[in-house]
Amino acid sequence: MTTIAVLGNGRVGGNLAGALTRAGHDVTVADRTPGAAANAARPSQIVINATPGAGSLDRLAALREELRGKILLDVSNATVDGPDGLPADLIYPGSSLAEQLQEALPETRVVKTLNTMLFPVMTEPAALTQAPDAFLSGEDSQAKETVRELLVDLGWRKEWITDLGGIQTARATEAAILFVPHVIRSSGFVPFAISIAR
Repeated sequence: MTTIAVLGNGRVGGNLAGALTRAGHDVTVADRTPGAAANAARPSQIVINATPGAGSLDRLAALREELRGKILLDVSNATVDGPDGLPADLIYPGSSLAEQLQEALPETRVVKTLNTMLFPVMTEPAALTQAPDAFLSGEDSQAKETVRELLVDLGWRKEWITDLGGIQTARATEAAILFVPHVIRSSGFVPFAISIAR
């Protein structure tokens, strides 16, 4: 059992919190009330960033002490939304939210994952008609292995999980969010994930 704090109680955070609780982990969800994020993060081994990506950097940088030595599992995408509320551009072109978080939180082990799919796939990858991929980006190999084990608890097969390398590789997976609005407009809000055909 791992002690996990989920920052963000929307569809993504709620979905992950429910699935991780069912998998036997001790999960706390922090809402936006003052002090909730710090109180949830302080005793946790892993903190999941499921807050809206546009404000994630400021929110998490304020938790530097609470996140010291922890694994920060970042699933958010920092985007500028278009008129229809769907992602239209990246906030950190030439970089990524994950890189910005790692720079702001040098004593926290940031791992980027689960940001290349619609949120239902995060916890039910086998529901798709073909195998999806989950990608890992981060500087700390032990932290990535811990996150890999969490993904297995969420139903991901080990062969579906690809370690891309350092945190800079999150630029590629975060840029994949620009596929999402076009796919949704074309096919509707049907669960899908970016996958690599082999």
